[in-house]
Amino acid sequence: MSTLTHVSLAGTRVEQHATRAAFFLPGFATAAWAPLVPFAKTRTGLDEGSLGLVLLCLGAGSLLAMPLAGIFAARHGCRAVMIGTLLMVIASLPLLAIAPSPWTLGLALFVFGAGVGACDCTMNIQAVMVERDSGRPMMSGFHAFYSIGGAVGAAAMTALLALHLPPWLVCLLAAAVMAALLAFSLPYWRRDKAPAGAPVFAVPHGVVLGIGVLCFVAFLAEGAMLDWSAVFLHEVQHVPPSHAGLGFMTFAIAMTVTRLVGDGVVAALGRHRAILIGSLVAAGGFALVTFATLLPLALLGYALIGLGCANTVPALFSMAGNQKAMPESLAIPAITTLGYAGVLAGPAFIGFVAQASSLVFAFCLVAVALAGIGVAARWVRA
Repeated sequence: MSTLTHVSLAGTRVEQHATRAAFFLPGFATAAWAPLVPFAKTRTGLDEGSLGLVLLCLGAGSLLAMPLAGIFAARHGCRAVMIGTLLMVIASLPLLAIAPSPWTLGLALFVFGAGVGACDCTMNIQAVMVERDSGRPMMSGFHAFYSIGGAVGAAAMTALLALHLPPWLVCLLAAAVMAALLAFSLPYWRRDKAPAGAPVFAVPHGVVLGIGVLCFVAFLAEGAMLDWSAVFLHEVQHVPPSHAGLGFMTFAIAMTVTRLVGDGVVAALGRHRAILIGSLVAAGGFALVTFATLLPLALLGYALIGLGCANTVPALFSMAGNQKAMPESLAIPAITTLGYAGVLAGPAFIGFVAQASSLVFAFCLVAVALAGIGVAARWVRA
C-alpha cells in the first residue's frame, strides 16, 4: 500500500470517528437534561401541568431549528453548523440548572432544544456523506453512538448528583466534557457546501416525503416506548411501579446493541430488506407486548421492538441520502423534522386513542403502522 493511500485511509477513519462523536454529543446532552427535571421543577415552583407546558419549549426549539440547520449547512457546511449548535447546547446546559423562573427555564430549554435539534439534523447530513464515501453501510453504527451518548450522559449525571454535588456544578462538568470532545472532533467534520445558486429550502415532495412519513411512524414507535412502556407494564400487565422501567430499559439495550452490529446486517440483507424485516420484527414485538400475560414474554416483546426499530431509522436516512429528487441538504432536514414530530406526536396520539378506547388498542395500531413501513419502503425505493 502506498504512503498516499495509507494517509487517505487514516484520514477517512478519523473522519468516521469524528462523525461518531457528532452523534454521541447530542445524545449525551439530551440525557444529561433528564435527571435535572425534578430539580428544575422544585426550583421554579411548577406543578405538573405547568411543567409540561414549559417542556414543550424544548420540542418547539428543535422543530424550528431543524429546517434552518439544512439551510445553514448548505451555505456554510456541516462543520460550521455543528460547531455553532453544539456551542449553544454547551452554553445553555448549565443555565438549565440555575434558571430561577418558568420563563427563564423555558427560554433556556428553547435554546437547548434548538441546538440539539439542529445538530441532530446536521450530523445526519454529515453521516450520509461519510457513508457514501466509505462505500459501505455505516449509518446504524453512527446512530448507535447517539444511544451510547444517552446512556453515558444519564449514568454520569445520575452518579454525580447522587454524590450530592450541586446541579450547576454537575452541568459545568458535563459541559466541559462536551467542549473537550468537540475540540478534538471539529477539525475532521465536513466543510462541503451546496453548489452556488442551488436552492437551500424546499417543501419535501415525492420520494423524500414518502421517506419522511415512514420516519414519522418509526419515531412515533420510539416515542411510544419512551413515554408509555412503563405505564403499559404497570396498568395493563400489573407490574409494580418499581419494576415498570424494565420495559424501556430492555428496549434501549436491544436497540443500542443491534445498532452496533447493524451495519453488517444491512450490508448482508440490503437496505430495503433490512427495513422490511426490521419493521415486521418491531410490529411483532408490539403484538407480544400487548398480549403477553407473563413479564418475561413482555420483556421479550420490548427487546424485539428495540431490535426491529434499531436499523429502520438509519436505513431510512441512508435512503434519503441516496435519492436524487432533492439534495441531501434539503432532504435530511425534511425527514429529520418529520421524524422528530413523530417523537412528539406519538405519546399524544397514544394518549388520545387510549382515552377513546384502550391502551391495548393504541399499541395494536402502532404495531399495524410499523408493519406498514416495510411494505411502503418498497414504494419509495430511490
